[in-house]
Amino acid sequence: MGRGDLTNAEWVQLEPHLPASGLRGGRWNDHRRVINGILFRVQTGIPRRDLPERFGSWKTVYERHRRWPADGTWDRILHAVQADADLAGRIDWSMVSVDSTSCRAHQHAAGGPQEQATRREKGTTPRHHRPDEGLGRSRGGLTCKIHLAGEGGCRPMSFLVTPGQWGDAPQMIAALERIRVSRPQGGRPCTRPDHMGGDKAYSSRRNRSYLRRRQIKHTIPEPKDQRANRRRRGSKGGRPTRFDSETYKRRNEVERTINQRKNSRAVATHYDKRAYGFHGTVTTAAMRLWLRP
Repeated sequence: MGRGDLTNAEWVQLEPHLPASGLRGGRWNDHRRVINGILFRVQTGIPRRDLPERFGSWKTVYERHRRWPADGTWDRILHAVQADADLAGRIDWSMVSVDSTSCRAHQHAAGGPQEQATRREKGTTPRHHRPDEGLGRSRGGLTCKIHLAGEGGCRPMSFLVTPGQWGDAPQMIAALERIRVSRPQGGRPCTRPDHMGGDKAYSSRRNRSYLRRRQIKHTIPEPKDQRANRRRRGSKGGRPTRFDSETYKRRNEVERTINQRKNSRAVATHYDKRAYGFHGTVTTAAMRLWLRP
């Protein structure tokens, strides 16, 4: 077993959730060796052609990593691993915090040929496909942004990838609605945390109304301009928002979650040509965090 490979304990957790066959009913090559190659590339960010020979053909590693995010296999595996963790009582539903982080896009991530029309004609549009490929212009060049909801144990519950110039507040609802942990023993999936935390960027009437409607307690500081606007409107401005400074200290949990994910170099820097490919890279890094004790 090489450095960074799946341990025996992690493999025991992961193996039951892997697909049993490949295209046209054939069997996949050794799952463990190929997934170790994917994890090695996610951790180091090296070009796939430079993968060590112990992982087998680099084309096999590339095709597996490309197909699984395109058809939603990585998403299903991540949700299954989360369900196992919830069954073992490892998910802290008492507090979920939302935050975002920017990722610089490498020059190899831009300039790919447009394949949207071709794939739509064939009826094989990949999941998480974006016409903008999740890339946006900023002063620093091409960037993307990961909007993430993390639980109290510093593990990601859900995320989405957008262009780097997109704001945080409009993505909070989308991040929370992607939280969906199934229950293997039966029942509705778990989708609602007890409490939600966020910084001032997530303070808006729309977000607060959404949280109240779902009966989710929240701790979000109110910016000065919003406080002044509410006071200027008098009784029509509504009641002052509640804010607990002690509870707000737990917002560092999502920041620590982001730091753990960006330890993977292929997450910290966007190397993938396609948006769904980068989504698969981030999903793989998230899955590894859930497998670790």
